[in-house]
Amino acid sequence: MIVVSKDVPHLNERTLFEAVQDQAPFDGVAQRIKMEKSGSFDASHLSLTCVPRTLTIAGSDSSGGAGIQADIKTFQECGAYGMSVVTAITSQNTYGVRNVHPIPLEHITSQIDAVQEDIVPDAVKTGMLVDELTIRIISDRMRTYGWSNVVVDPVMIAKGGSTLLSISAIDTLRRELLPLTTIVTPNIPEAEALAEMRIHTFEDRIQAAERIHANGVQYVYIKGGHDNKLSTCDDLLYDGYTTWWFSSERRITPHTHGTGCTLSAAMAAFLAGGASVAQAVFHAKQFVYAAISEPLEIGHGQGPVNHWAHRQRYAKEGGS
Repeated sequence: MIVVSKDVPHLNERTLFEAVQDQAPFDGVAQRIKMEKSGSFDASHLSLTCVPRTLTIAGSDSSGGAGIQADIKTFQECGAYGMSVVTAITSQNTYGVRNVHPIPLEHITSQIDAVQEDIVPDAVKTGMLVDELTIRIISDRMRTYGWSNVVVDPVMIAKGGSTLLSISAIDTLRRELLPLTTIVTPNIPEAEALAEMRIHTFEDRIQAAERIHANGVQYVYIKGGHDNKLSTCDDLLYDGYTTWWFSSERRITPHTHGTGCTLSAAMAAFLAGGASVAQAVFHAKQFVYAAISEPLEIGHGQGPVNHWAHRQRYAKEGGS
């Protein structure tokens, strides 16, 4: 269950179930979200001639749980045709990242141009971007091709602790990429880096979102998964004027590898299919909640989420 509210959550003062009981419609967003029993995005109107096309620009995860592999799985499950531009090849498994091999810049450019000249994407998602030059090249191509529906997952640190974005590249991401971005989806440590402040409270999250939004991004979505003091996972969406909180019950599991990639990829897929930002965020959070709630229990470390859990849950409920 996903609860959406304008009210700031308060630790130990408001449970998820209490929030359900007192939740009032929130202006301008609730009306745009179709809250079906299953929360599944309706893709029944799609045909082979208008299938949503979604591009991921990210690193490759050899274990298949995150990065390009997670994005393609998510696109498929969310009703979108997936394409990819590989920025780096990683050697990793559920224990962590062993090695990162950046792709030459000219080949990154060639991949982007090849996709654009044949299958123009309806939405673009970025993940691991490695360094300043890669960010500049990708930003330049975004401006050249006028891409809309851009979701940026500012991947900085892997769950195992490995650095996936150089410190000097963070400022380039702020200046070059965020002004071209529809939604940026940092977790709390990434939001701290982007906003250049520490985050301890819900009010800190709002202040961080305001600082990040000032870089020119349309929407800031700060994920609450790293705040494990709470029994709920409270994500903040900010558009420059209003804040909304998307809350769900926290699932305690070691199988969370790829959650950030999967969430941002789902948002991109739903945007490509014609969803509003509010719809895309809501359905993406439901998709990830199911993926975490029904783990595959693969691997001996930080296992991957279950990308087909939402489809299986929907099928069990009879698609209604």
